[in-house]
Amino acid sequence: MIPEIGHFLLWLAAAAALVQAAGLAGRGIEVLAVPAACAQLLFALAAFAALTWAFLVSDFSLQLVTLNSHTLKPTLYKFTGVWANHEGSLLLWVLVMALAGAAVAMAPAPLGPRFRARALAVMGLVSLGFFAFLLLASNPFARMLPAPTEGQGLNPLLQDPGLAFHPPLLYIGYVGLSVAFAFAVAAMLEGVVGPRWALAVRPWVLLAWGFLTLGIALGSFWAYYELGWGGWWFWDPVENAALMPWIAATALFHSVAVLARRDALRNWTLLLAVLAFSLSMLGTFIVRSGLLTSVHAFAVDPARGLFLMLLLALYVGGALAVYAWKAGSVPEGQGFEAFSREGALVANNLLLSCMLGVVFIGTLYPMALEGMTGQQISVGPPYFNATVVPLLLVMVVLMAIGPWLSWKRSGTAHLPARLLPAGVAAAAATVAALALFDVRSTIALLGFAAAFWLGVASVQILLQQRLTYAAVGMALAHFGVAVSILGATASGALQREALVAMRVGDAVQMGAWQAELLDVSPVAGPNWTALQAELRISRQGAEVATLKPQSRTFTRPAMETTEAGIAALWQGDVYAVLGRPDGFGKWQIHLWFKPLVRLIWAGAFLMALGGAVALAGRARVRLPRRRSGWQGAFAPQAAE
Repeated sequence: MIPEIGHFLLWLAAAAALVQAAGLAGRGIEVLAVPAACAQLLFALAAFAALTWAFLVSDFSLQLVTLNSHTLKPTLYKFTGVWANHEGSLLLWVLVMALAGAAVAMAPAPLGPRFRARALAVMGLVSLGFFAFLLLASNPFARMLPAPTEGQGLNPLLQDPGLAFHPPLLYIGYVGLSVAFAFAVAAMLEGVVGPRWALAVRPWVLLAWGFLTLGIALGSFWAYYELGWGGWWFWDPVENAALMPWIAATALFHSVAVLARRDALRNWTLLLAVLAFSLSMLGTFIVRSGLLTSVHAFAVDPARGLFLMLLLALYVGGALAVYAWKAGSVPEGQGFEAFSREGALVANNLLLSCMLGVVFIGTLYPMALEGMTGQQISVGPPYFNATVVPLLLVMVVLMAIGPWLSWKRSGTAHLPARLLPAGVAAAAATVAALALFDVRSTIALLGFAAAFWLGVASVQILLQQRLTYAAVGMALAHFGVAVSILGATASGALQREALVAMRVGDAVQMGAWQAELLDVSPVAGPNWTALQAELRISRQGAEVATLKPQSRTFTRPAMETTEAGIAALWQGDVYAVLGRPDGFGKWQIHLWFKPLVRLIWAGAFLMALGGAVALAGRARVRLPRRRSGWQGAFAPQAAE
């Protein structure tokens, strides 16, 4: 009975979304947008609770529970299994959409109640499309009669805390971009594009960007420790589907900052808001259309893909039509000189747009080619590294320079003195990489230089006496980028690797590290069995860690997985994977030493933290230090 109630509540939520969307028609009905948004949240939350109950009690009369759960599955994964599938993830999506709509409805309306009603109407229209998709093509409450006595279980790779919470973080980011999209459409309809609009949309863009950053980082970390391949990013199309909205959101919040501060880039900011949401919709289409077979993908039904493609065309096409109709009537805004803070932000926007373009082409071209000709090609890391990395390095140079430039007016005479510490640090890092670590790769040397260049420039900003929240947030985010670049460069350029066949008692040397195979024995978990190796890791004769990589076997569904053994040390990670036996008493062991690899995710956390600090407000913060000597000599110009 509870699933039927949940299904009925889903229809009521869709009806509330329809009332909310009716505000686009005006004529007084927009006054219903606020109560409709609140009602939609209540109904969507109750429907989600009904599906969650069915998973927790293992109600196998529901097809979704049968296909994605099992009585032996740990309770945590029964709960997270609610959204670890196509229908449940869409229900979580509409719940987050409803939560965002209620937040917009209940928050103050700095642009007036009419603007809020228009924005809520656009959000209601977006929600309505997803409700229609759920109710007509992907019903999460579909029954399976007669009910089986046991379920098929969840993909073992998804039974992990990292991937369990990766989708909700991404969804919050995507929904934040849908709010920015709704605000952009409402602004074009109401003719209120300007600094006040930028200040109103800025929190939503920062929120979306911060959660996307955390979601992508968590997915990357999961791939690193769970898939057993020793890497953290493979430029997989589904990875790129999340990366593209993040790049667009990065460009968007920088453009919003220019609009809020200098009343410039009005049309460009509106276009970026539409583009960021469009790319989040494109990612949804890629993951759920059946174009890809991946552990990340939720569906392989082309009919559902067609439904999503129609939604994509409706939302994006409609927004672009409004943009084409209204963009000409949007005032141009204030001008600025090329060598100014605005000019640096525009240059970074252009670089981000170029990065977005090459990722977009590299992701979609193979799919389009296969769809039109049947020919299959692979566009992998070599293409993306050769195109994205140079653009990133140029962007990092500008990220260090931009905060020292003045708003609106040119002025570069002060830059050499203010950038001297960062330049010295970059040169020292390059020399150290050459002399101490024998790094010969040009890209790696540039990576070390870029990390120290941007890192020192960011720290200089934090050393000032008076800073706004926005300036502290910017410095933290930029420092996080530097930390991630350092981690990615060091783990790639300085890593050591060994692939060996070992008997129990054998030892292998890998640079300064030694691994000795102590034992291989069977172990059992709540819903799996495994063979587990025990490796003693030593450095220069001193034992530092014991690794226990596993080769696991799950019964429901029947699947073998690899569980890496990882020792997180201050120098980096020692990483081990257990392979198959050779039949003669030896086991295949794959070992890596990855220096400073965890800085990649620490940097992502700092980026998200910077976004959170920037959200805190525009009040000034006094740091407990006096501005004197060299600190005062290198003060940024009007840091924001």
